[in-house]
Amino acid sequence: MQFAQTEWFWLFALVPLVAGWAWWHAFRTRKGMRFSGVDPVRSTPKSLWVRLRELPAVLRIGAISLGILALARPQERDTILERYAEGVDIVLVLDTSTSMRAEDFSPNRFEAARDVAAEFIESRTSDRVGLVVFAAKAYTQTPLSLDYNFLLRMLDEVEVGAIEDGTAIGTAIAMGVNRLKDSAAESKVLILLTDGQNNRGEIDPVTASEVAQAMDVRIYSIGVGTHGEAPFPFDDPFGGLRRQMIPVLIDEDMLSSVAEKTGGRYFRATNKQALQNIYAEIGELEKTEIEERFYTDYTERYALFLWPAFGLLLLELLLSGTRLRRAP
Repeated sequence: MQFAQTEWFWLFALVPLVAGWAWWHAFRTRKGMRFSGVDPVRSTPKSLWVRLRELPAVLRIGAISLGILALARPQERDTILERYAEGVDIVLVLDTSTSMRAEDFSPNRFEAARDVAAEFIESRTSDRVGLVVFAAKAYTQTPLSLDYNFLLRMLDEVEVGAIEDGTAIGTAIAMGVNRLKDSAAESKVLILLTDGQNNRGEIDPVTASEVAQAMDVRIYSIGVGTHGEAPFPFDDPFGGLRRQMIPVLIDEDMLSSVAEKTGGRYFRATNKQALQNIYAEIGELEKTEIEERFYTDYTERYALFLWPAFGLLLLELLLSGTRLRRAP
């Protein structure tokens, strides 16, 4: 509950003055009868009505206070919030080839990429997100969905080595575009993450990007991997798990061309923090605008104070004219 006209509360400053005036007036007008002596009646107990002789003044002060509260227009407010959002449809295309096990990221490229992708999904509010994974072939892990918990569970099930090894970037782009072809969203985005060069598949990445351009799909491509060489774990049948340095070969010219052709951008991530910054930047570039509308309904509640004030005033008049009436 709130009060619409709180300026009436200044009248409460007059309440003590009214109470003081009532006490002074009662004292000035109080009359008695002369007796030769009152000692015999001093010890007589006072009746209830004698003890309540100041009740009419208290009732009058209460009525005035409740009347002031009623003048201040107490209200109950019911607010309804409506949110309108024109969401973005986003397909994450994640490389799961064997080279993603390289340990130039902590703990490795694939785990870092999956963690950052999960953070990106959790940061969305009204955008549909889908997931495509690829190696030598591309598969839809999840279609476009607003169920982020389901998306995170399906992302957690993705593993390196589940698909035949290779890097079919063009096929992966085509698969992602195919998931977006029927989208009615104002903005359609494909985020491609890979650490290699296109060496498998029947579709060339540039050709796939031309199809994306024709369907108004914007591609952001991310190359993951340090510069030079990166440690790669492998099983030695004689020495157990070992690591050897392998060259980092990312076709940055192709990834840049694919992104620029569709109006997107190419990014290079050399560590997990850089990858997090890239996803954050993409999130800002593809930000969903949310319009909020507030509707407020006010219900006047002055009667909650006004009727009790009338009741107290009526009770004062009744008592002052009957049991608590003062003799002249």
